[in-house]
Amino acid sequence: MDIVAEKSFNESSSRRLWSCTIPRTNDSGNDPMEDNKPRNFIRQIIDEDLASGKHERIVTRFPPEPNGYLHIGHAKSINLNFGIARDYKGRCNLRFDDTNPQKEEEEFVEAIKDDVRWLGFDWDELHFASDYFEQLYDYAIELIEKGLAYVCELSPEDMRAYRGTLTEPGRNSPYRDRPVEENLDLFQRMRAGEFADGSKVLRAKIDMASGNINLRDPVLYRIRSGLIHHQTGDAWCLYPMYDYTHPISDAIEGVTHSLCTLEFEDHRPLYDWVLNNISIAAKPRQIEFSRLNLEYTIMSKRLLTQLVAENHVDGWDDPRMPTIAGLRRRGFTPASIREFCDRIGITKADNMVEMGVLESAIREDLDASAPRRMAVLRPLKITLSNYPDEQEELLLSPNHPKNGDMGKRQIPFCRHIVIDRNDFMEVAPNRKFKRLVTGGEVRLRNAYVIRCDEVVKDDQGDIVELICSYDPDTLGKNPEGRKVKGVIHWVSARHGANAEIRLYDRLLKTPQPQGESWEDDLNPDSLVTLENAVVEPGLADAQPGAQFQFEREGYFCRDNKSGDKLVFNRVVTLRDSWAKIAAN
Repeated sequence: MDIVAEKSFNESSSRRLWSCTIPRTNDSGNDPMEDNKPRNFIRQIIDEDLASGKHERIVTRFPPEPNGYLHIGHAKSINLNFGIARDYKGRCNLRFDDTNPQKEEEEFVEAIKDDVRWLGFDWDELHFASDYFEQLYDYAIELIEKGLAYVCELSPEDMRAYRGTLTEPGRNSPYRDRPVEENLDLFQRMRAGEFADGSKVLRAKIDMASGNINLRDPVLYRIRSGLIHHQTGDAWCLYPMYDYTHPISDAIEGVTHSLCTLEFEDHRPLYDWVLNNISIAAKPRQIEFSRLNLEYTIMSKRLLTQLVAENHVDGWDDPRMPTIAGLRRRGFTPASIREFCDRIGITKADNMVEMGVLESAIREDLDASAPRRMAVLRPLKITLSNYPDEQEELLLSPNHPKNGDMGKRQIPFCRHIVIDRNDFMEVAPNRKFKRLVTGGEVRLRNAYVIRCDEVVKDDQGDIVELICSYDPDTLGKNPEGRKVKGVIHWVSARHGANAEIRLYDRLLKTPQPQGESWEDDLNPDSLVTLENAVVEPGLADAQPGAQFQFEREGYFCRDNKSGDKLVFNRVVTLRDSWAKIAAN
């Protein structure tokens, strides 16, 4: 029995989207697995297969098509397939489903390899479906010889008409009863390149009246001439279909459990039909699980390709994209994505996962690991009138308030500093405003208490500078006789480094765009660029990809594609600001 329960997610009360687990024990009452992974129905099936002696070693595979970059949904499958192989001391292959050279590129092959390794996994064997083209062809010959496959010359339009509907059975192709010898001859000539694209296909002979449309004589091979395949070059002009290639590839590799998302559930009878009708000993078992549906983003590879092609985003690794490359560039960690996959669990039921679950996973990871730094995103200059102009000092600040082992750093302080414009108002709007106001005091983080004495404006009436005074007796202690509640961050104007800050947010405005109108749902504020930020001088030496918490602002990482230019991408805000929007 598969017992899975899901709760709504709220950071203030519950830190996890959890799943009820089925404990597994051996005779001694101890968990025989070394890990403490949540149980799910797939692992229960594997446990039963091992206990029955059906398998001695578990073999899985991750079989992406190299026609784009992997996204967060693929991460769920990677975490599942490689995780099972790891936990059961089996093996997991990486296999590229490269049967459509019209859409596949070597760039995508290499990107997929990088993504799998970055997530913390490695494959036992690397394969391409094209490795098996000769064997696949031989098995097709076998099906023809058994009278289970035939060459069909119906046009695509006629084939659709003959196929029938969900409520009406299909009709047999007029080519269905061709003699075996004629089918063999035509199929061999198809391979030799004698026929034009679309003129002929090889179809399985199953049942045109089947209630499962996938069994109504599906196409096994089609002609694709004049293409250069990234692995086989121009050796082939005849390419197998996925539904034919997939089960045979699994069997050749000795896969025991072929784990697919739910859209392949109706294809399982065809998977089994192929294996049961060719002379291959291995019989992998296909098991389906729910795919990942994530709010506020797009999970269709076709639409992601469109986003890139139409320049809605800056490439496959744009930090707004749900691709693994985009998440990596934005500043997500492999551990946070694996944790996210564990939290959402493996079920049979399709559901929509809140974006807050993914964002919480990276917040928790970076809260524990990211060193703290100060960055002023919208700088407002302050001159400390009673601080000597020639004087400078180095103040100590902890790198992490909860982890003393991360040590402290020195921050330069001088007469001229900058604070964020949002931390000053001439008149406090309400009693909750605890930052700097005219005539009021505030503490600078790990520094002194200052008071705003004068506001300097330009000819247009815009504030350009604050003249403040500092209390030299308040370093590391409270001022005598008065209470200062507010604390704001700052950076030395003389020593700080100029940086560009990219405030990334959710790709879509709505949780679930409807139909084909997704372009209207693109969030115009998914990227806000601040070009004049000032950050601590030490951040100028940050390595690409290094992550930090900018105090009071959020989690950021140095962009890995900006060269020598100092650019920081916002990974996630400190709190889920969208939860409040959704509640309203």
